[in-house]
Amino acid sequence: MHRPIDEPGFGERDGAGHGPVPVPPPYRPHPAPGDTPGHWTGIPAPPAGPWADAHGAPDPGRVDPRVLGALLARHGWRRRGGAAGRYSRWTPPGSGTGGGTSLLVPESRAFPDCEDLLGEALDALAHSGTPSAREVLTGLSVPSDEIRWWRDVPPGPAGTVPWTVQEQLRSAARQLLLAGALAVRGRAGYHGARHRRPAQASLETVVVGAAPGGRGLTAFLPVAPGRPIAVRLYHALYAAREATDYQRATGGMEAFDAAVEAGVSRELTDALIALVRGTEGARVALEWAPAAGAPEGCAARPEPVEFSPGDLPALREASARYLTDEPSVPVRITGAVVRMRRSGPRGDGTVRLRVLGGAEVPHVRVTLGEEAYRTAVHAHLVGLPIRVVGRLESRGGFRRLTDASGVVPVQVDEAERDRLMKSLHENLDYFEEACGPDEG
Repeated sequence: MHRPIDEPGFGERDGAGHGPVPVPPPYRPHPAPGDTPGHWTGIPAPPAGPWADAHGAPDPGRVDPRVLGALLARHGWRRRGGAAGRYSRWTPPGSGTGGGTSLLVPESRAFPDCEDLLGEALDALAHSGTPSAREVLTGLSVPSDEIRWWRDVPPGPAGTVPWTVQEQLRSAARQLLLAGALAVRGRAGYHGARHRRPAQASLETVVVGAAPGGRGLTAFLPVAPGRPIAVRLYHALYAAREATDYQRATGGMEAFDAAVEAGVSRELTDALIALVRGTEGARVALEWAPAAGAPEGCAARPEPVEFSPGDLPALREASARYLTDEPSVPVRITGAVVRMRRSGPRGDGTVRLRVLGGAEVPHVRVTLGEEAYRTAVHAHLVGLPIRVVGRLESRGGFRRLTDASGVVPVQVDEAERDRLMKSLHENLDYFEEACGPDEG
């Protein structure tokens, strides 16, 4: 999943009053071999990957100088001459011509001292205090497409923004990435609970970094497996921008209906609403990994997509439209009964199924007639799942099955049946859990 980039307590004085605890770098790197995921180890090395050595640092022997130059230019480093045809000199963003860190980057690997120069440049980046230095190392260690968010918000003390405003940016970024991951798995105006778990799992490799001041955020999506998400967001963002312009010009929502095929959904419009709300404007930009190049059908250097508070009414209307217009889905679900509820000894009852197959949701609730309910109870007692036909309702996020029929127990292999029976007998709160109130 998308990972937070700040930990509580950093920058505060320790219990012995020995001064401030070291502030971590502005992004959480991929864990190096042997590290516990999510654990800060001083100032961590960049993420390990095919371009990195055993300690997670980029391997000079495998770094393409052209990729390094492209990343430096992308992150605001200035090229200030060098030996023509042999190497170029780069200085950090905002530095003058007379001092500060500078890097000598060879033009190609054709010269004998190429690897030495690259090693020195990478070492200088690793020790540089420039925030963009770590982003360059990240792009070298794990070739990644980059997604950047900016929000125009009123400045706070010392030019920063409040913590709550930064959290709003992080939350909106998470929502947008999840919307892209859901769209990779299927086009829908409203995804609800469908595909959510695999979509969240596909974001586990994402690395996130914050811009100084808290107004910007960058997500690094490794080309493998993250490129499909980046490509889908590329098309969806432009389609959302065009549909918003059409709605504001004509009042019609037809463009939002067509934009579903490009990946626009309620989840994406809600993410854009969260991104823009409370700001004077926001924009999203995508940049492709230099080592992989631009994907087919996408601009090599996409222009940022901008949204303003004036776009919010159109986005809100589209969000509501997607929610109400997404149809129910006919399904035949196989699931294990994990909860049962009936108001009396006879009559209809409600069961909750852990879905084993037939739908892209983890659980569904279904109301059954008396005979079907009895069948579900007996199947649960002997450790068998049931199969039921119905319609997966979009209301509630595709978590309820209606018009249920054809409830029958399903034979499963011995290992799965043993697991279900073990779960039944080991659950000491079985009757309280199975017969308790249904979840809302």
